[in-house]
Amino acid sequence: MQLNRKFTRILFASAILLCLGSLCLLPLHASPQTRAAAGISLAPAATKSSALDPLVASALDHFYNMDYDRSVQEFEKVLARHPNDPAAVNHLLATVLMRELYRMGAMNTGEYANDSFIGQAHRTADAKVKERIKQLVDRAETLEEQELKADPSNVDALYARGVTRAQFSLYTALVERAWFSALRNAVGARHDHERVLELNPNYVDAKLVVGAHNYVVGSLPWSMKAAVAIVGLSGTKEKGLQYLHQVADSAGENSVDAKVVLALFLRREHRYDEARALMHDLAGRYPRDYLFPLEEANLFRSAGQAQEAAAAYRKVWQNGREGKYGSLHYEVSAWTLGELLRSRKDFSGAAAAYELVSQAPNPDAETLQKANLAAGEMYDILQQRELAVKKYQTVLAESDSTPLAEQARKHIKQAYRE
Repeated sequence: MQLNRKFTRILFASAILLCLGSLCLLPLHASPQTRAAAGISLAPAATKSSALDPLVASALDHFYNMDYDRSVQEFEKVLARHPNDPAAVNHLLATVLMRELYRMGAMNTGEYANDSFIGQAHRTADAKVKERIKQLVDRAETLEEQELKADPSNVDALYARGVTRAQFSLYTALVERAWFSALRNAVGARHDHERVLELNPNYVDAKLVVGAHNYVVGSLPWSMKAAVAIVGLSGTKEKGLQYLHQVADSAGENSVDAKVVLALFLRREHRYDEARALMHDLAGRYPRDYLFPLEEANLFRSAGQAQEAAAAYRKVWQNGREGKYGSLHYEVSAWTLGELLRSRKDFSGAAAAYELVSQAPNPDAETLQKANLAAGEMYDILQQRELAVKKYQTVLAESDSTPLAEQARKHIKQAYRE
């Protein structure tokens, strides 16, 4: 049982990704390009398909630019036009889920490079949103099962069911924290998409989940590979990266998601330049999403290029101040800049960076409290005790019942020392 739990943690820490703002959206549906390449006719079945609905492209653009409210509105319209298409349900499901994860504070990029995020508690999910997600999952599965009952080899229905399972796996992992349920759905998604590829090897979109799982399993220690083989899982890093490159290089809808997942894995392989090139490309395509350029900065830092990282963090901050990211929480760039400077022993610069967080129009409460505590610690190190105590008092005024507040109380009693 302990081994299975550990595998579940590694699976999701690796495969959900740095969550670059909404960005480990699992595959939505097969793009028209993929369907054509796979030899799948769009007529007459296309009368119920949302694949060619022009509103889908607009909704996806808003999605990747983190305008979740507008994306939800547009996908609601798509679903109303195509009520019997499970792909339309999956689009809406993914957007509702990602919007809620962002609201919960579960989309911070640095949390997904390893499995440390598993034990972190984010803000509680909204009960109404949780119920809606479950309803959408049930609706999608009902449609998929109806199609598969009529034709068990229907690759579109198999693919759609894998998408639904993958998204429900993400939900049960990050919202419900139900690891065994998450693992079961993740494995189900992989098996569905492997079956799709058995039936039609040219169905490129199906290689996203299969490729990610191959890489994750291929990265496990030998002892754990033997354990997961019991539940029918195997894979190699090489095959995983190959599949992800194929999806990323395709003209399909899933190319964006593949680039995000691929960037995470390349980061784990210390191939920082390649990963950064992917993020730079996406930052250019979706300029209102601050998480892509933020991850570029993180990759500079991981590569040991501190000056370049600091400049990149400052650019994200400045773009946010100029209104390029709307009301999104770009202030995390100031926090990460402070963390970088702190690691470089530039305590004065770190304090100044932490102080920037409060200048954002509507900073995330958790990020603001972390920044105020960290600023106080920097002032203590700089022997500016009066300023430090004021920052600790600010932390308590913001919320006196958090672990951060407890640290602030200790620092008020005794000055912080690095």
